[in-house]
Amino acid sequence: MSSLQRTMLKSKLPPTIPGGRIGRADSFKKSRIRDYKPCMWNEFFAEKEDVVVDEQRTFRVYRTKKPEKSGPVLLLLHGGGYSALTWAHFCSEVTSMIHCQCLCIDLRGHGDTKVDDEDDLSEITLSKDIGDLLVKLYPEEVPQIYVVGHSMGGAIAVHFAHMALAPSLIGITVIDVVEGTAMEALASMQSFLRSRPKYFQSIPNAIEWCIRSGQVRNVDSAKVSMPGQIINCTTNQLATNDLPLPEEVLEEAHHTSMFPNAFSISEDEEVGNGGEEGAEGTEFKKPITTKAAMEAAKNYTWRIDLAKSEKYWVGWFSGLSDKFLNLRLPKQLLLASIDGLDRTLTVGQMQGRFQMQVLARCGHAVHEDRPHEVAEVISGYLIRNRFAEAAGEFRCHMPSC
Repeated sequence: MSSLQRTMLKSKLPPTIPGGRIGRADSFKKSRIRDYKPCMWNEFFAEKEDVVVDEQRTFRVYRTKKPEKSGPVLLLLHGGGYSALTWAHFCSEVTSMIHCQCLCIDLRGHGDTKVDDEDDLSEITLSKDIGDLLVKLYPEEVPQIYVVGHSMGGAIAVHFAHMALAPSLIGITVIDVVEGTAMEALASMQSFLRSRPKYFQSIPNAIEWCIRSGQVRNVDSAKVSMPGQIINCTTNQLATNDLPLPEEVLEEAHHTSMFPNAFSISEDEEVGNGGEEGAEGTEFKKPITTKAAMEAAKNYTWRIDLAKSEKYWVGWFSGLSDKFLNLRLPKQLLLASIDGLDRTLTVGQMQGRFQMQVLARCGHAVHEDRPHEVAEVISGYLIRNRFAEAAGEFRCHMPSC
């Protein structure tokens, strides 16, 4: 580069900062700020509907658009405490890979579903709810149904298939639920539920907790799924009914956090101690812990109190492995860890009675953490069993652990 070119380029550069020191705190902090703005359901689904089954039961369902070619209906059942929106990103992925339609349901006591007895979460009641809903949705002929369930939803999917409530059921996928490990985890479940915050200041605040706590590791998925898990304390309506949020609420949530890391040092403090100018401008701010401030933060709470469902936990998971293996259907099990298998399923897997796939680098909410990979695995399984046709340029890969 010639000296003339250098001179011309220098004349177009912005003026340097006085003192020659870039504000490290601002630049570093901005690079670490995450956007917790919630997403709307219609970014992922074609329609939502409140289906009245009878006078006592009205179920909220979300559906993707009908496929261009004929294909199965993927009946997606969420886990305990979640809602149908937990499947949002998975639905976008799977419908781009195969010709199918996704049907996501808010189960009894969850989401925007309204029933007279929300506390009855027995496996029989939940299974019958699904069967009755399908009859209501498809009064003439129920299409081919492939059921996919996560955690509690996976257990209910097995009970639903075992009770033969849908004659057109063609297969089942269970995500990260195994009888042995589930029964062992029940002893510590109440402690886990007590460790969660009871209230949230805002919806972005709840999304932030969801990511920081590790409940979901995919922030994009948390933005759409978390609003379906909490309700407004004033209106007692699901948080999704408050969307979209006003700009002032988003701006306030962007600058406040109820979950600071106790072992971290703020960048402002670090930079301020490094120079005289920064030290003079640094002022310690004591956190507000008054009763009024704490009450003001109680804007949202959990949609369902899972602790009250303890009496049904054993019923969900007891005998689950045997029921799963004895289903006369194509079966698939997706796990977050190879150590999740119990003895019954280990023997069944060695006998080739079901297909198993382990997805690494994800938490319990496998389908939220890695929606693309889960969609690939399920799509490939449906294509190999000739239940669905590939859409676009999707290529089916052979399974591997």
